[in-house]
Amino acid sequence: MIELYTAPTPNGWKASVMLEELGVPYTVKPIDLGKGAQKYPDYLKLNPNGRIPTLVDDGFAVFESGAILIYLAEKFGRFLPADAKGRSTVIQWVMFQMGGIGPMQGQANVFFRYWPKKIPEVIDRYQNETRRLYSVLDTRLQGRDYLCDEFSIADIANVTWVHIHKWAGVEIDDLPHLKAWLTRLRARPALSRGLDVPGKVEQEKILQGAQQIVQR
Repeated sequence: MIELYTAPTPNGWKASVMLEELGVPYTVKPIDLGKGAQKYPDYLKLNPNGRIPTLVDDGFAVFESGAILIYLAEKFGRFLPADAKGRSTVIQWVMFQMGGIGPMQGQANVFFRYWPKKIPEVIDRYQNETRRLYSVLDTRLQGRDYLCDEFSIADIANVTWVHIHKWAGVEIDDLPHLKAWLTRLRARPALSRGLDVPGKVEQEKILQGAQQIVQR
């Protein structure tokens, strides 16, 4: 039995989108970030970093969203090539998101939306770097439907962040390949379902408690 401890964030959506794309049964365990549930002792036993998501597969816990994608891809033999070079290429683009887009856009989200004091220089710094990283994706997608030719965990890792580009105050109208890719992926029924996890009520709770979350 697979259990997914999650909340409506780009990292949380990576896991739920992957599970929906795989079409495997799983149980959603919503984590109320507004209440700091990710720091509760029982949850820290599963994820010592106190973040979401965490996947538990028959008692085996996997934390870090990128690690969850790789674990599921290897377990079910999908969305990650078997050959060494193809596998490496996909994982490179997963790490591109994990080490670049995630941290930079995450900070853009915080300072553009939630921080009590607006600091233009800081907002510009993170928005500009997010835009630069988006332009790398745009170049990569020229002449391609997906980041690594076939749909893979590289697309899942990146699309959940690009999906909320407006939330960070970053526009993509002048990045045509990235924009077309986003439209293409949003049209996938399984991906769309994954973006609705853990549900509209939980998403509203997160938005209401966002300022408290970033200060933890």
